[in-house]
Amino acid sequence: MSDLKQTEQIRLRLQAELDDEKTMLERNQMGQYATPPSLAEQILKHGLSLLDQNKNVRFLDPAFGTGSFFSALLKTMGDHQLSSATAFEIDAHYGDPAQKLWGRENINLKLEDFTRLTPKPTEKSNLVICNPPYVRHQHIASGEKQRLQLDTYNACGHKLSGLAGLYCYFLGLTHKWLEPGAISGWLIPSEFMTVNYGREIKDYLLKEVTLLQIHRFNPKDAQFNDALVSSAVVWFKNEPPTNTHQVKFSFGGSLEKPTNTRIIPHQDLSSMDKWTRYPEKGVREKTQGPTLGDLFYIKRGIATGDNKFFILTLDEIKKRGLPLECFRPVLPSSRYLKNDVIQADENGWPLLDRKLFVLDTDLPEEMLKATYPRLAAYLESGRAGEAPVTERYICRHRKLWYSQETRPAAPILCTYMGRGSATSRPFRFILNYSDATACNVFLMLYPKPSLQAAIELDPDLIKRIWRDLNDIEPEKLLSYGRVYGGGLYKLEPKELRSIPVKGIENLAQHSEVSHVPADTARVRALTAA
Repeated sequence: MSDLKQTEQIRLRLQAELDDEKTMLERNQMGQYATPPSLAEQILKHGLSLLDQNKNVRFLDPAFGTGSFFSALLKTMGDHQLSSATAFEIDAHYGDPAQKLWGRENINLKLEDFTRLTPKPTEKSNLVICNPPYVRHQHIASGEKQRLQLDTYNACGHKLSGLAGLYCYFLGLTHKWLEPGAISGWLIPSEFMTVNYGREIKDYLLKEVTLLQIHRFNPKDAQFNDALVSSAVVWFKNEPPTNTHQVKFSFGGSLEKPTNTRIIPHQDLSSMDKWTRYPEKGVREKTQGPTLGDLFYIKRGIATGDNKFFILTLDEIKKRGLPLECFRPVLPSSRYLKNDVIQADENGWPLLDRKLFVLDTDLPEEMLKATYPRLAAYLESGRAGEAPVTERYICRHRKLWYSQETRPAAPILCTYMGRGSATSRPFRFILNYSDATACNVFLMLYPKPSLQAAIELDPDLIKRIWRDLNDIEPEKLLSYGRVYGGGLYKLEPKELRSIPVKGIENLAQHSEVSHVPADTARVRALTAA
């Protein structure tokens, strides 16, 4: 057995042992998700193929872990010569054993915070390969986030959003470590291609460097067993792009043998918000005609702050002696809705086996104590325990910690997340005849005034529109949404508003709309919410 093969076997055992010594929460907070060896080899082989064959390799890995990429580099070097290797690891739990493991190799592994360092001229690299820590913005302290934003701007000229994950800062900060013409390969979540905080990353890739390729793995083939994330490998060269440059987008399979490939002109990418449409689709033409947002106000359902506390069954309300007038009906999550049509009883409550109600009052606590003492006592229980409801993020940022957002019952709802494919529905449109509001697992569609007027004249119109919404091709819905590991799809209100609905608009136009006014008070409440 070769020394390198034996070292890699030792590294894999070491990686498993070190991971087992940490809780999933600890690893999540530090973003410690090791690259599988087969994927690491794919990436290094591809990276070396992009590098000039006559150049010696000056390798950099800013988030080393136990050295998955370095091990793959040594295995796939071929005719290349390794001139230098530099790596950083902030977590001594992984870094100390890694230093001992690779001590005999030509690598300068430092146990330091890469984000705080500035390279010496001799430390710049021509091959950067990195699987940066996948730490969400919620785990980055406010002061630390401000430092990262400033340092990243100084490094690459782009200020990242406060919602950006740590991996975005790593990518931007590494710019100052690159030699002219250096090749960079980044294994990162593909979500940057669709979300708002990814705009500055995409801007950097289009303006400061030459974007070579983005390979997106099939979300159903998660690359990490311990993280629900849809992965992509981003390749770029440290030189300005030319006017005629084209970018390769690939999807599925492997880097060497992708399922689909498409070449997109560089100049077309800046005007496209969602890059995940490539390579399955080409450049999207600008939408001609109306979109769903022209017909509906689209809002996410209420975020209660703690569903277990604020949402009760009818039996629980009666058992506690709480005033029903301080609650309103609310729909359960979609998995409890057997049908896509929700009928109502004589009270306006949904005809469902399990009736749920959400606490919905704007009365101040002093008035509640005088008028509804049992409700006041129930609210007081929300201050108790090691993790009181009052200290949850949403509750802390309300004027009254228990008051809910203004979300009237919507005639049509759309599920917020789902699984599906180009041939099966990832999202459900639900027709709601009840007075029940919905939580943030749904998007709520409220007709705009002209459509509302048409519905008041022709009550059956809303049903015909609902049917047409369910007839929208799954592929079209997927192209406007975003995807996560394991094939989980998500649709934000802005994305749903952008979907073209020419046929649905025709339904409304063919209804005889006169001067009948819409419910203006309801419209004002929705636009203000």
